[in-house]
Amino acid sequence: MNIFKSVASLLALTVLSAGVANAEDSNFGIGVRAGTLGLGAEIRWAPVPIVDFRVGANAYDLGSNGQYAGIDYDATFELESYYLTANINFPLSPFRITAGVFSNSNQMAMVGSEAVSYNIGGTIFSPAEVGTLTSTTTFDDVATYVGIGIDFEIFGKAGLNFDLGVLLQGDPVVTLESNMESANALLRDAIVIETAGLTDKMEYLKAYPVISLSIIYNF
Repeated sequence: MNIFKSVASLLALTVLSAGVANAEDSNFGIGVRAGTLGLGAEIRWAPVPIVDFRVGANAYDLGSNGQYAGIDYDATFELESYYLTANINFPLSPFRITAGVFSNSNQMAMVGSEAVSYNIGGTIFSPAEVGTLTSTTTFDDVATYVGIGIDFEIFGKAGLNFDLGVLLQGDPVVTLESNMESANALLRDAIVIETAGLTDKMEYLKAYPVISLSIIYNF
């Protein structure tokens, strides 16, 4: 994950918000958020009372250990995304509906855990035969988002925003490699079979659930 790019984007958002905050009745706000897409920041612009637009960035590395397609992995879900959403607010209500587009760099990076043996594509291999097993799962570069939200504000300034939705990331693209496969034709064939099984296991990430809580300040 390009953390530098994420940090630079967050700083740019802060600078931009500071610049527009000086304009009278600017209808701009700035916020920080945490949720299933990671940690992030956003700027909100409300040109009319019932519609607002939000631009922001999210980033986080979420580590876990688990079994995928019969093999244990040390996995890291590397979250990185940039977004633009349009929000329609219901009059006299905190509820809204949201739709948007994401520049999506979310990916799953995995390294096979140490084991006595590996069942790869239905064939048993020793650790010496497999070496290091690595996998990367990526998704569409551009993803769409739909969801609902609730905005609670105090005197039109500070407030809390809650979002619930789904990020449609597209079909997973899975790579699976071993540093020993070039010298082992049987292992290469097994990895092809294993990759297909691993792709099926990653299908659950194509519609990624989004839950987040934001703290907002309106200028």
